[in-house]
Amino acid sequence: MALGTVAIIGSPNVGKSTLFNRIVGERRAIVDNTPGITRDRLYAKATWLTKDFYLIDTGGIELHKRPFQEEIRAQAEIAITEADLIVFVTDAKIGLTDDDKLVARMLYKCHKPIILAVNKVDSVEKLDEASEFYALGLGDPLPISSEHGIGVGDLLDKIVKTLPKKRYVDYPNAISFALIGRPNVGKSTLLNALLNEKRAIVSSIAGTTRDATDTPFTHDGQNYVAIDTAGLKKRGKIFESIDKYSALRTLKAIDRAEIALFLVDASEGLTEQDKHVVGYAHDANKAIIFLVNKWDNKRKEFNIASFTKDIRREFKFLDYVHILFISALKKQHLDQVYQELLATHEAYHTRIKTSTLNDVVLEAIQMNEAPDFNGGRLKIYYAEEINSAPPTFVFFTNNPAYAHFSYVRYLENRLRDAFSFYNVPLKILFRKKK
Repeated sequence: MALGTVAIIGSPNVGKSTLFNRIVGERRAIVDNTPGITRDRLYAKATWLTKDFYLIDTGGIELHKRPFQEEIRAQAEIAITEADLIVFVTDAKIGLTDDDKLVARMLYKCHKPIILAVNKVDSVEKLDEASEFYALGLGDPLPISSEHGIGVGDLLDKIVKTLPKKRYVDYPNAISFALIGRPNVGKSTLLNALLNEKRAIVSSIAGTTRDATDTPFTHDGQNYVAIDTAGLKKRGKIFESIDKYSALRTLKAIDRAEIALFLVDASEGLTEQDKHVVGYAHDANKAIIFLVNKWDNKRKEFNIASFTKDIRREFKFLDYVHILFISALKKQHLDQVYQELLATHEAYHTRIKTSTLNDVVLEAIQMNEAPDFNGGRLKIYYAEEINSAPPTFVFFTNNPAYAHFSYVRYLENRLRDAFSFYNVPLKILFRKKK
C-alpha cells in the first residue's frame, strides 16, 4: 500500500509549523512569531491509528510583496501538486483575511480533497469564531488548537479517513532498488548503463528527472526494478533548495525499494547534502550500496584509498556498507554493481537457524563478556531471528537495561562477520527472559 501525502497550506503565522510539529510528534519545523519564518517545505512521516502518511509543511502565502514570497508561493504550489490531501490552516484570532481568500482561490483549482482547519480555538467559548470561515466555500471549518492539541485528534481522524487509497504496482520475484543521491551525480546515466539502452532522459542539467520512475528489467535471468528519483528543474527566477525539492520523492522511492544505490560524485567530493540523502535510506532500514560515480573524472589528488578513508570518516554510521568505484558514463565496473545487488538482496532476506545463530552468539560471549553497566552485567540466554528484510534479532536476557551500546555494536559486528550481513541494516532487540 502506498503512503498518502498531506500538505499543510495557509497564510503566514497561522500556526502551520506548530501543527506540523504536533502531528509529527517532535520539533522538526522552526516555530517563530515572525511571519514568513518557514520558507522551505519540510517533510516527515506521520502515523495515526496505525496508518502512515507523509506530511509537508510550507511557508505562508500572502498578498504583500515580502522577501522570498515568490519562492514561498512556488514551493507551496509544488507541495499542493505533490499532495493527495490539503489541510488549509486559518487563524481564528485574526479572523478571515484577504490572504486566506488568496489561498482559497489557489486551492479551488487543485481538485483535491481539502480539510479547512481553523487554528487557535483555545476554548469552547471561541468555537463560534470558526463560523465565519464558511465564507471560503471549502466545507465545514474544523476548530483546532495546534499549540494545546485541542481538536488535533479529530483532524487526524479526518485525514486518515479522507486520504485516497493508493497502491503500487507489485513486481514479484524482482530485486527492487532505488537510485538515490544529489541531483546530477549520474543516477539516470547509471540507469541507462545498467539497462544498456536509453530508457531514461540524461542531461547535464541538475534535476532533469522530474518524477520517480519504475523501470522493470531482466539481467542474466534475474528480474529487477529500478526506481529513479527526482531532482530539481528551475522555473524562471525560482531557485528552490534542491534537497528539499527532491526529499519527498526520494522518501517515496526508498519506501518502495529494498536496496538503495547511493551515488556520490567523485569529481565534487562529499557534501553535507549526501548525508541527508542517504540518511533517509538508513532511517528506513533499507540495504545500501555506496557507489562513487564519475571515477574516470576524479580530481588528481584523489585515490581509492584516500577517498575510502574520507567516506568512512564522514559516514561512520555506514561502516558496514561496501564502497564501489564506478563510471556510469563509461560503463566501468557495472558487473560489480550487479554482484552487490544479488549478494545484498540475499543477505537482506536471510533467515538464520536458531541453533546456528546461538552457536555464534555463544562464541561471541565467550570471546568477550558484557561489561558492567547500569548496575549489572548483561547475561544472554539465547537469541532468535524473528524477521528478515531487514534481519531482526531478539536477545533474551536477564535485564535489557544492562546492554551497553558498545556491546550491542560488538554483537552486531559478530553477526555481520558470521553471516555476511554487509550492506544491510540489522535490528537487535533485547527482552527479559520470563
